[in-house]
This record gives sequence, C-alpha cells and structure tokens, in this order.
Amino acid sequence: MKTALSIAGSDSSGGAGIQADLKTMTMNGVFAMSAVTALTAQNTTGVTAISEVTPEFLRQQIDAVFTDIRPDAVKTGMVSSAGLIEVIAERLRFYQAENIVVDPVMVATSGARLLEPGAERALQALLLPLADLVTPNIPEAEILSGVSIRSEADMLAAARAIGETHGCAVLCKGGHSLSDANDLLWAKGEARWFRGRRIENPNTHGTGCTLSSAIAANLAKGFGLADAVERAKDYISGALGDMLDLGKGRGPMNHAFDLQSRFRQEAR
Repeated sequence: MKTALSIAGSDSSGGAGIQADLKTMTMNGVFAMSAVTALTAQNTTGVTAISEVTPEFLRQQIDAVFTDIRPDAVKTGMVSSAGLIEVIAERLRFYQAENIVVDPVMVATSGARLLEPGAERALQALLLPLADLVTPNIPEAEILSGVSIRSEADMLAAARAIGETHGCAVLCKGGHSLSDANDLLWAKGEARWFRGRRIENPNTHGTGCTLSSAIAANLAKGFGLADAVERAKDYISGALGDMLDLGKGRGPMNHAFDLQSRFRQEAR
C-alpha cells in the first residue's frame, strides 16, 4: 500500500487540517501519516487558540515517519512560523522526499493574513522550491506572485510567475474569488484548465486541505500530476455535491466517507 505524510496543524472540529488530510488520504487509497505543527482550538466558525509545537519536536515527528515508513508523497499545510518551515525544508531535503504538495495556508477566508512576514519569506525561500506542486487560492496566489487577480488571464499570469520564480508546478484555485470553480494548473511551461461547476454548499470548511491531500494521495499511487489533480477535483466536487450537513456546524469534510463506495475498489 502506498503511503502519504501530512505536515500540518490539527483541527479539533475534524473538518480541516490534519484530521481532514488523514480522512482524505485514507479514502483515496493510501496509508496516511502525520507530523503535527500546531494544536488548535477551532471549529467551522473560527480559531480560538493555537499551541505551536517546537521545531525540535516537529523534527522528531518527521524523523520518526521517514526512518520507519517512508512516505511516497508529502503534503504540507498550516505552518505558522519560520522556525518550523526551516525544519520541514531541511528534513525533506535530507530524506530526498518525493511528490511534495505545498498548500500555502497564508490567508484566511476573511482575508486575514495567517503568517508573519518572516514566515512568508521562509515559505517562499525554503519550501516552495522543494515543492512538486503548490496549491494557492486567489489571495495566496496574489501574495506569492504580486499579480492582482481579477480574471482568468490574471490567474495564468500569477501561476506562471510563481512557477517560474520557484521552479514548481502551480494549481491556482479559482473558486475563492471568481464566479466559477475553474482551477488552473501551470506546469513545465504549459497551462491546463480544470473546469468545474460552483456548488452552492455552505459547508466548505477544509476544502483546501482536502483537495491538496487528495492530490498528494494520487501522486503517491503513481498518477501523473494532471491526472492526480483531475481525480482530486472530482473527489472534492463529489463530496461537496453530497451536501452532507452535520447540524449546527459547518464542517463538511466528514462527508469524505460518503464517497466510500466510489473509491473502495481503488483503496484495495
């Protein structure tokens, strides 16, 4: 069975972060492992407290995984300090990790910046050059590229700028600001659009985590980048389309299990 590692923060509500990553990787047919960067007290309405791990403890978690069950793919999510980013980058280089997907968790849905300037610089200088794929939403792509995105042409310009600067493929996610759910993959000088229909589902907490984890899982299984993105996009669209509502909360990612029958054969 192929394996994948998520390096990210914990979400106590189970809808995003490590919890969403592990569910998604499992449902996409790989053995999922984790290295936790921070504990959070959060639910679908917001974050009330964060307790970050030390760089040394994060190093020990990553070492524990790589020295026993080597990951076939790695996904990184919320990493809030430069010290943690430095450890992740150093360890991934040391172990010559493959199929690295970086979800640059930089901007909250509200528009608030989630990283201090030093952490943003470390992310761009140390982690993005190691990535096989980076998956920014529109606000994050604007920060990483310096391009104001108001159209598909702007998305292309931003993705190209990020990819050429950092030497990685870029999946610029269009659903954050534009009127549809069209995502753009820029890789090796070529652009490919993945067209999608916007699904009017309020339960969108953790969709970015889920998408990047599904991509990492499919890369681990040996699919090419474009196929991995297409399969992940189909997965998240199917999950949102199921319209699962957990009650008062808005944490949809437990609906990954609604797709069990669809992916059972692949999981075998």
